Amino acid sequence: MAQLAGGDEVQTAPQPHGDFYPQPGRRSDPRITYAALDLGTNNCRLLIARPFHEGFQIVDAFSRIVRLGEGLTQTNRLGEAAILRTIAALHICRDKMEARHVMRARLIATEACRAAENGEDFIDRVYEETGLDLEIVDREAEAHLAAAGCAALADERAESILLFDIGGGSSEVVWLNRAEDGHDCGNLRGRVKDWVSLPVGVVSLAEKFGGVEVSPGVFEAMIAHVEEGLANFAARLSRERRCQNFHLLGTSGTVTTLAGVHLGLARYDRRRVDGLWMSRLEVDAAMAYLRAMSYSDRAQHGCIGPDRADLVLAGCAIFEAIRRAFPARRVRIADRGLREGLLTQMMHADRARQKR
Repeated sequence: MAQLAGGDEVQTAPQPHGDFYPQPGRRSDPRITYAALDLGTNNCRLLIARPFHEGFQIVDAFSRIVRLGEGLTQTNRLGEAAILRTIAALHICRDKMEARHVMRARLIATEACRAAENGEDFIDRVYEETGLDLEIVDREAEAHLAAAGCAALADERAESILLFDIGGGSSEVVWLNRAEDGHDCGNLRGRVKDWVSLPVGVVSLAEKFGGVEVSPGVFEAMIAHVEEGLANFAARLSRERRCQNFHLLGTSGTVTTLAGVHLGLARYDRRRVDGLWMSRLEVDAAMAYLRAMSYSDRAQHGCIGPDRADLVLAGCAIFEAIRRAFPARRVRIADRGLREGLLTQMMHADRARQKR
């Protein structure tokens, strides 16, 4: 899958996904096609896939920055312009699902719809205009879905890891213990030690502090704001054992952008980013490089683009607050998240039903 600046994805040849790749001679089951849609504060993302051995094969995908939560922190409502942008993207998602003959789907909406006074009205309007039945998930469900989508990338030698997902309107942080059976198969029961969902994301933080011109003082103020919300969670986990393999596992446009900058990519390439390890010093260098760029330079960068140029430094501030609360020698980058978690859980549940 190739990704254009600004977040739109162009689907190339179907690809096996996750850590479970098809064995020779095994084919995906053409009888069942699944879809997972994640409508966040900033992005509308769709993934369509079929079961493939112990994982799944992506057959189509779509992602567009819609900024559904634009202005939400000031008005507590979803604006009409944002609603129209989002519904236009959802029409495309519906058409893709129909074209691929999707038989099972889960379509979720997160922080923007949770927080908005007219969030439920928006969900009703989407159903009337597109036929898509969106489900507003709570913060606990969002945190667990993010973990389900990324947990396969955790170092199996680590006794525990800290997983985080920096969103547009909220950020989920999850403490995961090691899997006893060596893999997850969509079931994280017993692995999640603790979690928190912070009501702050790249859109809300940038709207509060500004995202075009970010001085060192403003950047530190952003970090302090996030640290305040993270303090109780960090205190609860302060006595948890962190072995030498303890690491962070991050999923979001922020960390994938940092990875792209670190790799010197002229254009974003998911194949090189997903699963990448970065040391603490490499993250420091990439973040310093981003902070030194002008808004114009960020907008023209192939891994950022004009739609994220005013948000990426807010994301860096959230990431830095997490790093300060949970110091680690390295971080693993995940270009996967809620959609993959939804697909994994649906397929895992269906296999269980088939066995029964």
